[in-house]
Amino acid sequence: MTGAPAATEVNFDGLPGPTHNYSGLAEGNLASERHKSGVSNPRQAALQGLAKMKTLADRGFAQGVLPPHERPDVEALRALGFAGDDAQVLTVAARAAPQLLAACSSAAAMWVANAATVSPSADTADGHVHFTPANLVSHFHRSLEAPTTTRVLRAIFSDAQRFVVHDPLPSVPQLGDEGAANHTRFATAADAPGVELFVYGRAGFDADARTPRRFPARQTREASEAVARRHALAPERTLYAQQHPDAIDAGVFHNDVIAVGNGTVFFCHERALVAQDAVLQTLRDRIGAGFATIIVTEREVSLERAVATYLFNSQLLARPDGGMFLVAPAECRQDAAVSALLDRLIADEGPIREVLTFDLRQSMQNGGGPACLRLRVALTPAERNAIAARIWLDETLHAELVSWVERHYRDRLAPADLADPELVRESRRALDELSQLLRLGSVYPFQQS
Repeated sequence: MTGAPAATEVNFDGLPGPTHNYSGLAEGNLASERHKSGVSNPRQAALQGLAKMKTLADRGFAQGVLPPHERPDVEALRALGFAGDDAQVLTVAARAAPQLLAACSSAAAMWVANAATVSPSADTADGHVHFTPANLVSHFHRSLEAPTTTRVLRAIFSDAQRFVVHDPLPSVPQLGDEGAANHTRFATAADAPGVELFVYGRAGFDADARTPRRFPARQTREASEAVARRHALAPERTLYAQQHPDAIDAGVFHNDVIAVGNGTVFFCHERALVAQDAVLQTLRDRIGAGFATIIVTEREVSLERAVATYLFNSQLLARPDGGMFLVAPAECRQDAAVSALLDRLIADEGPIREVLTFDLRQSMQNGGGPACLRLRVALTPAERNAIAARIWLDETLHAELVSWVERHYRDRLAPADLADPELVRESRRALDELSQLLRLGSVYPFQQS
């Protein structure tokens, strides 16, 4: 890579969809369970996400946009035996199986940290950027996302000379894959070969392995290993670590709820990983003396408090001065202990030099913070220029997206509203316009019928 143009880490944020609702579908996601059956505000959810994107873009961070998925997924309901036109399918499903209707209406694709695992060209043997869309088999509502995610990624990263978008792994529990939420890349520079840390919750084929008692572990080691093989990563550039079962039982359903890393910095709770000291030493040995850890103890912030505030579900961004910039949810400043910790981190003049919080309450109440909303992709200038889709957020696109949201999104959505046939029509009109606005082509099933 000597002499090559510098790569830049791009944050691709997911737009919350028109059916953003609180159905409490995700077992082990405490916020989702706590707000089940509440009334959501899809318009506010999308505008809050766009406000975060715009602020970071204004500060010079590369920012892309990923679209929502088509919901309700009427074809999924038909596959489950509900017949008739769209209105009949929704009416019967709402009466006979409301949880299936809720699952097929979920806007969880907004959390694009689960969209795929990404390895940049600096890490891969063939010099391509590799994507493996997550199969998300642990929950039915999320398993529906893989086909559309694959189509969207292939529409954006279409240059076969630079990008490889694989098919998702086989959709079986032993190969449960939750995407980048359980994957962190460390490197001395964005265009330098990195070390990719894959975190799993369980061994898919070992029933006797230590697992959580309260909540299911979603990611399997076998899935992580398969992704690494697909991406042609050198063994010395990969590392596998197990999530601590106690953390999963406390509501850490993905590793990005308890740890975040970037560059040569790792910010995590002391109970994030099994054999954590050994994992950190291996990272230090492979990355070099510049590797820095910020370990928060249980005494400073308990696992339960970390989950409640989503302290670690923050974005860790590199500033031009070499320090790190932490993008955290507003809830972190509403908790005295967490807020004091953040102030201390800045005062200590360590790797984290600045903290900025955002109001993402609509997403947070469904269990997704700043890190859930973004997929990180390191791209060289040539790779960025190979993208023809209009997904780079600037003043003009931001204004157009805000106008689009305000025209198409409801400001109130209760679970009972998911049976409204007009919601299907509203969503399809919105997504048809959006796919043209972003120059994605026909990525939705209703556009191909």
